Amino acid sequence: MRITELREAKGMSKTELARAMDVDLAAVHRWETGTAMPLAAKLPKLADLLGCSIDELYGRPGPSDSILPKKGA
Repeated sequence: MRITELREAKGMSKTELARAMDVDLAAVHRWETGTAMPLAAKLPKLADLLGCSIDELYGRPGPSDSILPKKGA
């Protein structure tokens, strides 16, 4: 996951993220080191706080317009 990179880009400390996510600092550390993953229920809030999509948290690009059907097609 790209949590560290996204958190730092927001100028947010690990402590601030932990408080905002209502988890302990150790949980954020585990997410950032890859030893644990956030619960699925926490992903939308985490993405909102970091200003990204859930796909971006995982380092995936969002859906491509070429994959989605065109409106009116």
